[in-house]
Amino acid sequence: MSNAPLMPKATAVWLLDNTALTFDQVADFTKMHPLEIRAIADGDAAQGIKGMDPISTGQLSREEIEKGENDSNYRLRLQETKVTLPPQPKRKGPRYTPVSRRHERPSAILWLLRNHPELKDAQIMRLVGTTKSTIASVRDRTHWNTSALTPMDPVTLGLCSQIELDFEVQRAAKEKPVDAAYGGATLLPASETTRKEPEFEPTEKASDDLNVDAVFAKLKTLGGKKQEQE
Repeated sequence: MSNAPLMPKATAVWLLDNTALTFDQVADFTKMHPLEIRAIADGDAAQGIKGMDPISTGQLSREEIEKGENDSNYRLRLQETKVTLPPQPKRKGPRYTPVSRRHERPSAILWLLRNHPELKDAQIMRLVGTTKSTIASVRDRTHWNTSALTPMDPVTLGLCSQIELDFEVQRAAKEKPVDAAYGGATLLPASETTRKEPEFEPTEKASDDLNVDAVFAKLKTLGGKKQEQE
């Protein structure tokens, strides 16, 4: 196995004191540098560290040590532990933000409010690791440093990853789907804007119904009435 044993330095101290293994064998088993193993043997390093027996902890067997002592080219193998620990449940809690980044959270909140208004406060809290009151103060512009806040991408600030941001945005989009009937303000297609209305062409029936003599007679009648009025 490539994993190092528990407490490598303490294990190295015990192997140097109780076995005839070479420095290279001890260094390979403990995943330490051979020069560091030599310094431990000379007393220049790991002073005051009590050796830990890897045999009693089940990490190494006596037969494995004897193989190494008989062959300097042999590399010790770490035994698999017989105790299986149950997986630890993932703790749910606010995201930890380094102290050096905490003063940049309001700027990240402002960026999220402007660019992704669909996000809920709980989602912003998970992304940035802030509180609901801080989000409300940034949204209402009552934050003590409102005048100096500039929108900054939380991914660029290192407060969250791009994958986490995309996940929350997609979740918010699923919870608030856009109405499919409304596609927004779009331009009309060219077939509509370039279409010409057909010009009116009088039909044969309309031309036949038009009586020229009747029209002139009507005009004479109107003209006579106008002269009488004068």
